[in-house]
Amino acid sequence: MTVIECARELGRLIQADERYTGYIAAANANDRDKDLQRLMGEFNAKRFELNQEMQKQDKDGEKMTALDDEIRELYQQIMTNKSMEHFNDSKEAFDSLLSSVSYIITRSANGEDPDTIPENPPVSSCSGSCASCGGCG
Repeated sequence: MTVIECARELGRLIQADERYTGYIAAANANDRDKDLQRLMGEFNAKRFELNQEMQKQDKDGEKMTALDDEIRELYQQIMTNKSMEHFNDSKEAFDSLLSSVSYIITRSANGEDPDTIPENPPVSSCSGSCASCGGCG
């Protein structure tokens, strides 16, 4: 079996994994949740309205503050919606799977023994800035 054939098989295995199927099911449930879709529509409309107000020469500070408050409230309602909570949990589990797969492949490509690479990458405290870093490791 070639590396590309193995990659395709890995893709099939990922799609068969319960974390993937759960993620897809949760995404579909979000699409069918009429209340969530309404909230997201309102959120996007208010965001657009705020952006339009911010582009004006004569900005209305009170209107921008009110819109910002409405956006925050809508965001809170979206994030506490049961469908969205389930989606976020499912996405986190699926992202963790992809992170583990990527970690093993990357470390293997760097010459490490694939059989001894831990499934989960170590928790990193990397801030993204190398200025005060002692090195990746």
